Amino acid sequence: MTGSDPIDPPGDSSHDSIDVHQVRRRIEAIWRLDAGRIVAALVRWTGDFQRAENAAQDALIAALEHWPTRGVPEHPTAWLLRTARNRAIDHLRREHRGDALIGDYGREIARSHTARSTPQFNDDARHDALGLLFIACHPVLSADTRCALALRTIGGFNNAALARAFLVPEATIAQRIVRGKRKLAEANIPFEIPSVAECRERLGSVREVIYLIFTEGHVASQGDDWMRPDLCHVARRMARVLAQAAADDAETQALLALIELHGARLAARMDAHGDPVLLKDQDRRKWDRGGIRRGLAALARANMLARTRSEGRNRKSDPGPDLVPGPFRLQAAIAACHATAPSFAATDWRQIAAHYATLFATTGSLAARIHEAQAAAQFDDPARVLTALDAAIDAQTLAGYVPLHAVRGDLLERCGKRAAAATAFRLAAEHSGNEAEQRLLLARAQRVGTGPDSHNGQLPG
Repeated sequence: MTGSDPIDPPGDSSHDSIDVHQVRRRIEAIWRLDAGRIVAALVRWTGDFQRAENAAQDALIAALEHWPTRGVPEHPTAWLLRTARNRAIDHLRREHRGDALIGDYGREIARSHTARSTPQFNDDARHDALGLLFIACHPVLSADTRCALALRTIGGFNNAALARAFLVPEATIAQRIVRGKRKLAEANIPFEIPSVAECRERLGSVREVIYLIFTEGHVASQGDDWMRPDLCHVARRMARVLAQAAADDAETQALLALIELHGARLAARMDAHGDPVLLKDQDRRKWDRGGIRRGLAALARANMLARTRSEGRNRKSDPGPDLVPGPFRLQAAIAACHATAPSFAATDWRQIAAHYATLFATTGSLAARIHEAQAAAQFDDPARVLTALDAAIDAQTLAGYVPLHAVRGDLLERCGKRAAAATAFRLAAEHSGNEAEQRLLLARAQRVGTGPDSHNGQLPG
């Protein structure tokens, strides 16, 4: 067997029975799920980010060549990992003939083969994925580059998929990835989980990247698709890896809670035509109860950790910030209010408004102030809510912010000012880059401008 040979014969040798399209879809699904762990293991073995990714891509190409005609192996991920490892050895042999490097690498490969000939994923895989996540989200990179690199390495996105996700030319994504890798190499960033102190320092950066990826999946900023569930699933996987590693960090547990709770509603947020479904109109039977339970459990862990940390500080007469929930804990608490409400009408809007008020007070987020008004409109006088919102928000500063115009449209409609409401909805549509959202907002503008004031409008849930 040469270094580049696959590790085992295909699982199905009957050519006539193979559905080529189905096999390709399965390859895509396997790659999307396990590419990050494969690349992470290769980075650990080779110590070189680019070499690891090239070897992983070689393995993917080999799968696309072999599996549609010879069948899917019994252990497809192990096949990919072994093939990638063999390709990396081939590259090293060509680059370093007679060099000590290939001997060192070979010994590492031999150690990894001890006790079994088929690679398996275990605790090392989770360790590798976490190390790769910290590299991809390193503060030396820009936010856009962190997101792109995390999706490519952990999520298995190729440049074409990244270009579609960010709605930029593929060449732009390729340059972004190349520049990011070069910057990491120049900074000599080691492939390792940071020290406890550095981990604490960089956790915020990693959380923000995961949150940005999930947010883009939850409501796509551009394009015709209302949501990008694939991005949501990648973000959830990253959040689970991070939460397992940072099991004693309240905000990290809260991020996982937020993503689990929002992710539980994905199936109900879009109709059969791909159009948005407002929160009040969602079929709650479609909500994933298992996801809700996981989210509530993660939120309970976050609250317990914050409470324990706060009690420890109080004993030392050192009052800390933990009595005031962090931004992810507050947002997760809001998501929990929605997830546990039996109906839209029975939702605890006062509690939600209070959480948004705290979020605004602690972060200064104008988005929180806008959503506080949206929640308050469910139980307070809409004219009073609108007056308070307009007094608190500089409309010029947020002229392009879609939720501001959408919430103002809702409040104006409730006040009976239908023409002004229609204008606000049209403004929201004008500034939205999401075509599905544009259609929804323009339909609301059309309805409120011509029909009775009867819709209890909301932003899409």
